[in-house]
Amino acid sequence: MSDLISDTPTPAPAGRTPLFEGAEWNFATLRQAYDAIHDVAVNDLGLDIYPNQIEIITAEQMLDAYSSVGMPLMYRHWSFGKRFVQDDAMYKRGLQSLAYEIVINSNPCISYNMEENTMTMQTLVMAHAAFGHNHFFKNNYLFQQWTDAEGILDYMKFAKDFISQCEERYGLEQVEMTLDSAHALMDHGVNRYARPRKPNYRREEQRMKERLEHAEQSVNVLWSTLPAKPEAKEIPLSEEEREEQRRLLGLPEENILYFLEKHSPFLHPWQRELIRIVRNIAQYFYPQKQTKVMNEGCATFVHYTIMNILYDRGQLTDGAMLEFIDMHARVVMQPEFDKPYYGGINPYALGFAMMQDIRRICEEPTPEDREWFPDIAGCGDWRGTLRDIWANFRDESFIQQYLSPHLIRKLRLFMVHDDAARADLMINAIHDERGYRRIRQALAQQHDLSYREPNIQVADADLRGTRQLLLKHFVHNGVPLEEREARSVLTHVSRLWGYAVRLQGVDQETGRILYEFAAPAP
Repeated sequence: MSDLISDTPTPAPAGRTPLFEGAEWNFATLRQAYDAIHDVAVNDLGLDIYPNQIEIITAEQMLDAYSSVGMPLMYRHWSFGKRFVQDDAMYKRGLQSLAYEIVINSNPCISYNMEENTMTMQTLVMAHAAFGHNHFFKNNYLFQQWTDAEGILDYMKFAKDFISQCEERYGLEQVEMTLDSAHALMDHGVNRYARPRKPNYRREEQRMKERLEHAEQSVNVLWSTLPAKPEAKEIPLSEEEREEQRRLLGLPEENILYFLEKHSPFLHPWQRELIRIVRNIAQYFYPQKQTKVMNEGCATFVHYTIMNILYDRGQLTDGAMLEFIDMHARVVMQPEFDKPYYGGINPYALGFAMMQDIRRICEEPTPEDREWFPDIAGCGDWRGTLRDIWANFRDESFIQQYLSPHLIRKLRLFMVHDDAARADLMINAIHDERGYRRIRQALAQQHDLSYREPNIQVADADLRGTRQLLLKHFVHNGVPLEEREARSVLTHVSRLWGYAVRLQGVDQETGRILYEFAAPAP
């Protein structure tokens, strides 16, 4: 079942009475809680949000949303069904819990809330998703530059319909093979360094029709009657000719899916459109990969602040507040490094702690804070400071700028240097001024995608001979690609390119070739 909650709140009841009693909920209590949250979020915190659409769904529907990366209109693919079966089995055996909510960066902003949630939990997740995440999606510069919240739902419907038509016309197997290969390269289907161009998803359908019509009009059936060409041989090119060829192809190119979509000599027009769909979806999710700490930190800080203000106003009972505190503590819990369930630094814990610390610096700074953060220390306007940070930073720049010595000590962070050539480890950053800066730099670097994801580019393509494609991996800090996985992904590149593909691992500092993998023509 579902309910559309508009962005215009109803008048609050007279007096400060609790919004609800007990764990049970209905749409009337949800409406009342939403209005109270809206009042705090907009009139106290100054949040700027998209209209909200809150959907109440079952556990099975939540599992289905998991499998389709949270999108309400997603095309069919076998990997989504595999994910659903796996998550369903784990959930029924008690080995996996489900998220309390899923939220979509769209206009209106769609939030999925579990119907099994208690009323306290429904209040928390509305504050967290429908206001915290919603404000971040609408105002952060990465989402403004890279995504089109107005058109994404229409685009997903178009993509689903188009892929269904392709399955009927060209066969399920051919469509799945193309999508398999595109999905394998999804992380290399984004523009990391080029200046982004704001997408317009609502124009995609018309532009696709124009491209397909042009391709069909350009087909000459006489070409199919020509005898097969002899096996291609490499034709030597001068360095000037090779450089001109690379220039015409726009090489080097970081977006491998874009290059294959535009220049593959093998793909049919409908296959190029499938690659474009996968590439657009990858680009849509790219800002979320760069803002995990900030996005979750923002939503957690917002729900924590709103729930405390509601309690101070007498709109939450003591029982509801105790239940909230327990749930919030589990969200921001940071396991110790020697615990079996340790999985790195919890982005909820780090983001929330930093935003709480920024509020402290704005309200009650120490002399150390005034030295490290002269622009915000003691300013008193923690609301405006946080809104400015949420709008203008991503994870690595946020940590680099605002992780304080106070919080480093509180979280007991230190830096361990692991040299592969030595048998021992060395702690080379402790709690002194130099150590604080090195710890902050190292932690920020861990959240920088340019360090976390391999830098692989299309370097050359021999279009006048064997048509072999050359990729280069620029190796950073001596970390090569895992051979088995690299060879597997190369087979997908060769499937989309239609000819042999070669990948060279090149030392980023010296340019020396460290290793080489190849995949034959399909």
